[in-house]
Amino acid sequence: MDKIKNITTTIGRGRKGFALIITLSVLSVVIALTIVLLSYFTKVKEDAQATEALIQADIYYADILSQLKSRQKPETILKGLYKRPLSLRTPDGRFNLILRCRPLAAGINVNWLAMEHVNGKQQHFQEAQILFDTLAQQYELEDADRLLEMILEEIGLGKKYVQESQRRLIQKHGIISYQQFAEIIKRYEMEVDDRKIGHVPWRKYFSFSNYADKIDAEYSSAELISYLFDIDLRTVREWMASLEKSSLQAFVNANGGNYNEKKNLLAGGTFLKESRCSVNYGAGYRFTFDYIRGEAKYFEFHGKH
Repeated sequence: MDKIKNITTTIGRGRKGFALIITLSVLSVVIALTIVLLSYFTKVKEDAQATEALIQADIYYADILSQLKSRQKPETILKGLYKRPLSLRTPDGRFNLILRCRPLAAGINVNWLAMEHVNGKQQHFQEAQILFDTLAQQYELEDADRLLEMILEEIGLGKKYVQESQRRLIQKHGIISYQQFAEIIKRYEMEVDDRKIGHVPWRKYFSFSNYADKIDAEYSSAELISYLFDIDLRTVREWMASLEKSSLQAFVNANGGNYNEKKNLLAGGTFLKESRCSVNYGAGYRFTFDYIRGEAKYFEFHGKH
């Protein structure tokens, strides 16, 4: 009897254990399905929000262009945006938008590197080439010749070193955005294994537009102005921070520089009508576009940041 009782007890415990295993397995499946469903609903919600944000971007984009085109002198608006962004916000915070614009040609155009054999563009080429060599030497790049080769291939042939997502931004020839240039830099870094390339402040010296034929030096970085006219960087920064600063030409000539030497490359008092604008709105969404000679180009929705 004791043996039978023990066997019965053991079987009963085995059944309970088996039932517990089944219950735990079912619970695990249910939990896993719940997690999957929650992830799916989260993704659907995010996609819906992104779609709504894209529709909003299209509306804001159209409104901004309408305002620019309705003005006889849109450069007045753009000059103001160069100095400070336009910020709009409702009291309840349900609507917020920040519009920023910068001149496209505030640096030495990187596309000038390909103008060695272009008639009348020797000064443009030399200025770009000397700057490239100076930065390559200053930051001790491993293979500056290879980097230059990749840049020239992109300017002349296009699309070779740029990811698919960037290709729709590219015209037949030329580098038209920093994003396009940055893809070349990434490719170079991977190919040459040169991490020092990431320390070069390209945007402080170069601009990225195949339209720009002049440097809008009034809006250039302190570093570029210091480089162009061989003036101490601290002196340039003090001039830029001054509330009553003189014109660039007066500043350069007063500090031992030679403005006339670079005059053919500079916009001077001419407004170049080449701007890149960025709009931040809503819950961290952003889009950009170029406004070139009265026409909007290269609209790009960047999603949430």
